[in-house]
Amino acid sequence: MLLRKIVPILLVLLDCSLFASAQKPEESRFTINTLVSGLDEPMEMGFLPDGKVLFVERKGNLKLYDPIHDYLSVVAEIPCNTKYINAQGHVREAEEGLMGIAVDPEFEKNHWIYIYHSDPDEPKHLLTRWEFVDDQLVEESRKVVLEIPAQRQECCHTGGGMVFDPDGNLYITVGNNTSNGNSNGYAPLDERPGREPWDDQRGAANTNDLRGSVVRIKPEDDGTYSIPEGNLFPEGMPKTRPEIYAKGARNPWRPTIDTHTGYLYWGEVGPDAPVSSEMGPAGYDEFNQAKKAGFFGWPYFAGNNEPYADFDFETKKRGDFFDLKNPVNNSPNNTGLTVLPSPTPAFIWYPYNLSEQFPLLGVSGRSATGVAVFHQSDFKKPERLWPVYYEGKLLIADFMRGWIMAVTMDENSDYVSMERFLPKENFSSLIDMEFSPSGDLYILKYGSSWFAGADNSALIRIEYNAGNRPPVVKMVADKVNGALPLELKMTAEGTFDPDKDDLTYAWELKESEKVVARTSGQITSEFKITKPGLYTAVLKVTDKHGSESKKEIEIKAGNTAPEINILLKAGNKSFYFPDTQVVYEVDVVDQEDGSLKTKEILSDQVSVNVDYVPETFDPIEISSNYATADAQARFSTGYKLISKNDCGSCHMKNQKSIGPSYTQIAERYKNTSGANNTLVQKIINGGQGVWGDHAMAAHPQLQENEASSMVSYILSLSDKPLEAKSLPVSGKFKTNVPVGETGYGGWAVRSAYTDHGGRKVPAIFSEEIVFLKYPFLDPRDKDFYKNTEDLDTPTKVLQFFGDQSFIGFKDIDLTGISSLDLLIQASKRTSSAGGIIEIRQGSPTGELLGKTQTIEVMDRDDSMIIPDNEKSKKIRVEQARRMQAGAAEYFLGQSRVLNVPIKPTSEKVDLYFVINSPKAETNQIVLSFSGIEFNQ
Repeated sequence: MLLRKIVPILLVLLDCSLFASAQKPEESRFTINTLVSGLDEPMEMGFLPDGKVLFVERKGNLKLYDPIHDYLSVVAEIPCNTKYINAQGHVREAEEGLMGIAVDPEFEKNHWIYIYHSDPDEPKHLLTRWEFVDDQLVEESRKVVLEIPAQRQECCHTGGGMVFDPDGNLYITVGNNTSNGNSNGYAPLDERPGREPWDDQRGAANTNDLRGSVVRIKPEDDGTYSIPEGNLFPEGMPKTRPEIYAKGARNPWRPTIDTHTGYLYWGEVGPDAPVSSEMGPAGYDEFNQAKKAGFFGWPYFAGNNEPYADFDFETKKRGDFFDLKNPVNNSPNNTGLTVLPSPTPAFIWYPYNLSEQFPLLGVSGRSATGVAVFHQSDFKKPERLWPVYYEGKLLIADFMRGWIMAVTMDENSDYVSMERFLPKENFSSLIDMEFSPSGDLYILKYGSSWFAGADNSALIRIEYNAGNRPPVVKMVADKVNGALPLELKMTAEGTFDPDKDDLTYAWELKESEKVVARTSGQITSEFKITKPGLYTAVLKVTDKHGSESKKEIEIKAGNTAPEINILLKAGNKSFYFPDTQVVYEVDVVDQEDGSLKTKEILSDQVSVNVDYVPETFDPIEISSNYATADAQARFSTGYKLISKNDCGSCHMKNQKSIGPSYTQIAERYKNTSGANNTLVQKIINGGQGVWGDHAMAAHPQLQENEASSMVSYILSLSDKPLEAKSLPVSGKFKTNVPVGETGYGGWAVRSAYTDHGGRKVPAIFSEEIVFLKYPFLDPRDKDFYKNTEDLDTPTKVLQFFGDQSFIGFKDIDLTGISSLDLLIQASKRTSSAGGIIEIRQGSPTGELLGKTQTIEVMDRDDSMIIPDNEKSKKIRVEQARRMQAGAAEYFLGQSRVLNVPIKPTSEKVDLYFVINSPKAETNQIVLSFSGIEFNQ
């Protein structure tokens, strides 16, 4: 508290260098280092005083990472249970196992660490204390400090996060150990006999039960514990447990303590209801703040203390909403107090959909996990220290959405604002984060495979560099293969130093790690290779402080890559139009093998494929049969939507995770009538019970057409793979859209050839792909731009700001194109300036091909002075299919289509859309742009 009051004064009194440090730091000053990856369900970490990292994996491994020697080792295997047996007698994966770890604040004196894990035999969870000496766990030192009973009839929610406060008190998050099934994502209040695992009133709302709580104890030297003052219930109070600090938790995850205030923070994973209803609020995830002991609401309240209804699972009747001022637990499974304290609302809460209170948190699946508070004074001898800008800020992270937010609080630790930390980075599957003694932020990523090891699970370190930063190297070679003698020219143009230091350049050419040539001092270099083989060109760039960065390029000398050319002899070469004939011819030239035209290369050695590529086709499958994944991804709407959303957190393509694999879903539903609609509704609204006990998260942010594209991709996995039959090297095809396809994909003409290789040089594979896509461009996919912003909102538009703002697209063929339909919005509500859109080729000031009428905004409402017509309505309706229902309605009312005649071109050009709005202010919105359609 004192530091927060002093810092503003210091910034005024001290020199400008300190003032500068209080500004938001440049993102380039943070470096993200993946230390180890491919872990097996990492759960929580703790730091030894020397900076070594101890972390636990759910199946029982205790691992140690040494940052000095960059070495990872398994130091112990803790026996623990990881299964449960459900009512049908099926063995299932549980969330329990080795769940948490904490290092004693006096470790340098006592060598104690604390581990939270499931008992391997009996249904209970244990807090155990161990000695850790010379990087080894002393097995005979084990002491059981605390036992918490657990049911193993149903999954889930274990918690297990631990943190010490400055007074040596240990906080432990304990999950509610209650099934999340059979309550439709609302409060699990099933009081029927035999349904105890489905009644959270026997756990989270039970003051005589440690489940669904944050426990606070003071470990003692003899392996027992005492109760610190200030817990929720005093020792000796009937029907209570004095260890409870915070009650009413569902699935509390990783906790942290603000060392300046003593306040406790934790992430809490909420229920799955997609929307609010007569049963209660939509499911919220929460970040909670405990300024003192209290009841935090679950299962009677969620979020900002929104109440649930008292539902009778026997009669299926809904009762009254629970009383905020007088919450009562009348469950027959309750062994604690009947009347509970009034609940404390969440500090931050958010549903699947967009949060009105915290819109920056976005939309998608959700899983509030990591928290950390930064104070510079917490570090005794840091190697690196984060800047004062983050002083007193709370960092929060979501496992599913992949963000870390920095939350600013006032002098009372009340919420003020938040901003995204390193917004270009994706921190998905983050399960724990903590500042190390060195001053770095460490992140533990669980990975994308539930209950299994994952390649993308990792221990990551984020360093802040307040001083010198290494150079950022760009390296380009004019060729990476070729006949002998191979004259190689390379440039480091684009290389820069973030601190604007002078740089020195050193170039090497290696063969089998042996340096065969060197140059230095110049931003460019040349090597002449006279012997065949595989070489590596290396560029090392050093700044004046000796900090070095390098890049490498592999060179194949003695063999030249084949050149493939696909010539489309007639029609437009960028877009396809239905039911038109396309004539193609393929030519292959290889410096060593000859050419197709001279018949030194035979036509049956050249692969040629032509196919319609639907929006929902898997780019990886196309890569193996027809084309490269990068080029095909533009057509795979369903695949891209799956990749963009949180699907990978619970599903994989060919392997079961916490949910079924996509191929399993495809096989189950491939002959099922109405499967598409069933799965669309399940994606949007969530569901449970078809594939097991785990609930599927709702995705209300998706519109039906998006979910349908995702389903179409998944169901396509049961289809037989494409047969890559080679076609003649010259021929023709007709662009008839296959039955059942939307026509919004495109046509791919692909040719490939593998040459014969050379002495000491392997064969080289080359392929060429020509795409004819649906005649529509999304402005947000532009290649060039000035003063524009993409809005990732439900209406999916691009905004122009100020006069002469523009967007541009590379290599657009206007052969046969007579006009463009431009889908625009300009409204009083957004203070749009209006103006003219000029269509130019080559550059923003190039030849004028066409322009719109003046787009004006009326003062009396939110509409434009542009007449509507049937074609305009048709195109708007088509574009609206991409949007959420509410957004589509707004879009249809506010958008118009302008038909602009243009001058056709006979070859591909760079196409620019330039705003002419002389009266617009620099940062004023001129108009919004959401589509460009090309007409013959």
